[in-house]
Amino acid sequence: MLALFALTIFCGAYQLFLVQPMVGKMVLPHFGGTPAVWNTCMVFFQAILLAGYAYVHGSVKWFGVRRQAGFHLVLLLVPLLVLPITLNTESVPTELDNPVFWLLLQLLLGVGLPFFAVSTSAPLLQMWFTKTGHTSAKDPYFLYAASNLGSMIALLGYPILVEPTFALDAQGLMWKYGYMILVALTACCAILMWRASRSDQSSEAAQVSASDGGSEQGRTDETLGVWRQFRWIILAFVPSSLMLGVTTHVTTEIAPVPLLWVVPLAIYLFTFVLVFAKHQILPHAWVIKAVPFIIVPTALMTVQSEDPLGMLPLTLHMLAFFLVSMACHGEMAADRPGTDKLTWFYLLMSVGGVLGGIVNSIVSPLVFDTLVEYPLVMVIACVVLATKPNFRRMNSRTGLDVGLAVVGGAAVSAMLFYLLANKLWVGYRPNFWTVVVPAFICWFCLGRPSRFALMFASVLAATMISYEMSADQTLYAGRNFYGTKRVFVDPENTMHSFLHGATIHGKQATSPERADVPRMYFHPDGPVGDVFDLINRRPGRKEIAVIGLGVGAMASPLYAKNTNHFTFYEIDPEVERIARNPEYFTFLERCATKPEVVLGDGRLTLANAPDGHYDAIFLDAFSSDAVPTHLLTREAISLYASKLRPRGILIFNVTNRFLDLAPLLAGLADDAGFAFLVRDDVVTLKVARRTARCSSKFVVMGQRMQDIQSLQSARQWKPAESRDDYPVWTDKYTNVFSVLDW
Repeated sequence: MLALFALTIFCGAYQLFLVQPMVGKMVLPHFGGTPAVWNTCMVFFQAILLAGYAYVHGSVKWFGVRRQAGFHLVLLLVPLLVLPITLNTESVPTELDNPVFWLLLQLLLGVGLPFFAVSTSAPLLQMWFTKTGHTSAKDPYFLYAASNLGSMIALLGYPILVEPTFALDAQGLMWKYGYMILVALTACCAILMWRASRSDQSSEAAQVSASDGGSEQGRTDETLGVWRQFRWIILAFVPSSLMLGVTTHVTTEIAPVPLLWVVPLAIYLFTFVLVFAKHQILPHAWVIKAVPFIIVPTALMTVQSEDPLGMLPLTLHMLAFFLVSMACHGEMAADRPGTDKLTWFYLLMSVGGVLGGIVNSIVSPLVFDTLVEYPLVMVIACVVLATKPNFRRMNSRTGLDVGLAVVGGAAVSAMLFYLLANKLWVGYRPNFWTVVVPAFICWFCLGRPSRFALMFASVLAATMISYEMSADQTLYAGRNFYGTKRVFVDPENTMHSFLHGATIHGKQATSPERADVPRMYFHPDGPVGDVFDLINRRPGRKEIAVIGLGVGAMASPLYAKNTNHFTFYEIDPEVERIARNPEYFTFLERCATKPEVVLGDGRLTLANAPDGHYDAIFLDAFSSDAVPTHLLTREAISLYASKLRPRGILIFNVTNRFLDLAPLLAGLADDAGFAFLVRDDVVTLKVARRTARCSSKFVVMGQRMQDIQSLQSARQWKPAESRDDYPVWTDKYTNVFSVLDW
């Protein structure tokens, strides 16, 4: 009996978290590959999970467990009418800064019903199990560990096994068959529960016995205090919010690798496995003591630029998230109620999870210009972990805690202001003084958790204020669905830079005599200069498409030559506003042929252009540093080819810190019958500082080798061979794992 219930709960959780990355992959290409798509999907799934838990609690309360089981089996049959899962992505809005609500509606219509049915498995089957008379039925919470283990295996197995092996259509069919197996297993559990020789009276007697039997883990509480229930919500809110916060932070500020999106969620699920297991592998007391030593420097680093520290911040962020989640979930597990409040406990837990998703994905982009909610929730974590379930009265020690926190914050402010005044805080980079010293001020209060929490909040606030004062060279800071953007000027006021996440997407000199020279990847001495030499040697007016606007550097008069007309395809309306603002950048304004900007996903909007219209198509679309995979498929190459004139060429910017895309594109070129050249342009640090040019890697495809032959003879352009271990990507099959540059 126990094995059957555990297996069914495991399968339900596996189905629940297998569908999430699958659905995310379905909608991701239509929004430029931004991490906000994943976060929005998480909000949707958390909301449906809340609805499922509310259904379980209400239906059990209204019908009773036995009658509710029959009703639930009928409900499980309804989603079979709409499977396999399909989503309508044909009418994606193109002019919205924040298309969250449109995406939520499509998810509701496409996957809402089957996900709702599966989301009920964990709490409902645990409640059924309490009615079976099994010896472990007094405390069924350990089954939640099996649930989260199934979730974690599905989540990690998707990018490693499912995505590389099966196309999206096959994945949808697999999920449908898995759902049918889940329905059959659930029916078997219901039959066992019905057949259990346990009357309603004996059931009630067993619950009373559990509450009087001295078992702390299986106790039953007649009433639940308001503060205790509220604390459950906050303890669930903190890890949920941090999960989305750390996902956005590390995939935009540190390492924009799409595979990292699943890691925080896997950690989140793994902490549930650990804290609800029958035997504690990691003692809760140790976790509580370790949290302050990790969370303080991690939070302080988020306020500053972490780029000079390489990949060290990635490890600290993941470790801090793991420990905070372990601490919060451990507090919930230790304070769980008896079986009669089981469904209510899970419902409040789900409420906290949904609130975390709403705060990060919907509220924060509207309220904050930066990812400030991420460190703020770390402060909330320390506050809630320092607060016991019962309110304590204000006393002299409370006043002392507040006073010391204010003094600590003032001390940090004085130190940072001194560093700023003496220009010791150069480049806003974290160093010993700006991270470790404030951390020691907080650690000084470790003896009193509430004092530590207040000190942490005060020191973090002082650091944020000081950083904002030091960043007075920021000309613009904004945030929307597609990420954080910042325009800033160097201390000498010679160069404007555009920063998306942690990646600089364009620069322009402030002096008029140097303003027309493109910088970064688009410098005339780099691959782009070679390509425009090739294009401009051809007579007549040229039509050029660029997917990805940036600051509009390719519309520079150096490249336009008064004859080339540019059409930029840009998914983010905020990027267009930045590029068109002459106070920041003037490439578009100074271009004599008046470039056109088409809003929307580049591939979808390019499909509306006339066939045979362009002499060249540049693929320069990035979400921070990640290339949207749907621009690199067989179907995408076919679309680009249909829009090219005879002798037209395709140019791909494949500069990337984490993905090696050149062999993939070589395979796509062979598949489409295109000639292929690649230039890996390595720039020394001395040259980069003098010219604002950076290392880059570009790929050019031509319909014939004669169309691009002059590039090979001119500079460092070389042919490349496709590799058998880089299979051709399609709209139904991509494998980011295979192109990671280990």
